[in-house]
Amino acid sequence: MSRWTAHVRVTLKAAVNDPQGLAIRGGLHQLGFDTVGSVRAGKFFEIQLDAATRDEAELLVADMGRRLLANSVIEDFTYELD
Repeated sequence: MSRWTAHVRVTLKAAVNDPQGLAIRGGLHQLGFDTVGSVRAGKFFEIQLDAATRDEAELLVADMGRRLLANSVIEDFTYELD
């Protein structure tokens, strides 16, 4: 059994409005960061898991993303394994 670290990034789909990103952009502009064009907010998870192989770890992380970490209607997710 090997220990894996999954870095999972969840973001809103491009067609979904992002009020949190707009608020962050507004705050950055108020602080003088006028060159910021857009901001998209998201979530980041670092998950440690045990799996016999890289393929098994990838299957587990993909299943976690689909079943819990991301709302497939409005969000996408990507991951990397170390």
